[in-house]
Amino acid sequence: MEMIVRLARIVIPGYDIHRQSGIPENIPITAQTAAEQVVKDIIVAGRYLQLIELLIKIDTSGYMGREYPLLYMRDLIKTILAEGYSYDSVTGLFMENAQNQISSNWGRLVPGDEFQLALLRLDIVQNSELVRRHEKKAVEAAYGDLRTIVSQAVLPRMGRLWFWEGDGCLAAFVFGKKERSAVLAGMEILHNLFFYNRLSNTLGSPLRVRLAVHGGPVKFAEDSVELKKNETIREITEIESQYGKPDALIVSSNVFISVDRVIQDRFSAEQHKDSYKFRQYSIEVEQ
Repeated sequence: MEMIVRLARIVIPGYDIHRQSGIPENIPITAQTAAEQVVKDIIVAGRYLQLIELLIKIDTSGYMGREYPLLYMRDLIKTILAEGYSYDSVTGLFMENAQNQISSNWGRLVPGDEFQLALLRLDIVQNSELVRRHEKKAVEAAYGDLRTIVSQAVLPRMGRLWFWEGDGCLAAFVFGKKERSAVLAGMEILHNLFFYNRLSNTLGSPLRVRLAVHGGPVKFAEDSVELKKNETIREITEIESQYGKPDALIVSSNVFISVDRVIQDRFSAEQHKDSYKFRQYSIEVEQ
């Protein structure tokens, strides 16, 4: 019973089995009763996947130096996968399968959860002028095409689009090699927008964007206003707006060090502005 409660407190800090079950502290609680109560409370708290991830870790690596082989783990994992989830072996986390459903929390984040994320921010250059110079339908069509370009770069890399504003958006990455995924998504957006402006854009003037990638801790919230209070999100907004260049992607140093060398070689030398260090990527056309 003590082991069960110890694991419950990893998933729900401060968990009290007596308070949750209503059983006085002077009355012993059986392991079976404790297990049933813990699973019930974890499901109510929306942290069932975290419990299974913890059990997988214990089953494969043990706990506090001891081995604890767990029964039926394979069947349990199969059940979760059948519910439309995928398992990321790099991070040891479950996430919703994008082929079945796409939600801003990957089907697992609970408000208040904090994760190390890689963020990609996009801003449309001279948005107000584009809106003023062109017909509303033409602008809406062009922006719809841009959304498609962004979605096709972000979603296949297990990223999520957290919010679109009038002139830009923010994408988040938490699984696998998240820094690499965010940088590659930004590069792909630049490439596809380059060809879009030359082959498909009907506005008569190019759609130009500034892109930035930055990483750090983010506490998840379903409300976008609350989400924007995160320091990491405030930082990427500042990096993009203050130092970003049209038709270019800038990547902060805390993300850049985690990117493959073959990708790093495509970026400019490091720049140091105020408290930020970053590098820049842009498309160079040979003459």
